[in-house]
Amino acid sequence: MWRRPGLDLKTRSTVVLSVTCALRHWDEFRLHLEGALNNGLTKDEIAEILMQCGVYAGVPAANHAFKEAQAVFKQLGL
Repeated sequence: MWRRPGLDLKTRSTVVLSVTCALRHWDEFRLHLEGALNNGLTKDEIAEILMQCGVYAGVPAANHAFKEAQAVFKQLGL
């Protein structure tokens, strides 16, 4: 999927973070969060994505995603 034409890597990462947050697949979320940073998403952009998830996927999922993201950021020294 990642080599298909049509979407740039940042957009693909945005979609994957959104879907894994909405489905509460936290192992995949953490894995793809690190990839999203490598694909050029900033911490601020990730926060915006998670706020959108809160509106459309539910606040509890978004709150947990923020917790997971903080752990990944800390692990990476960000």
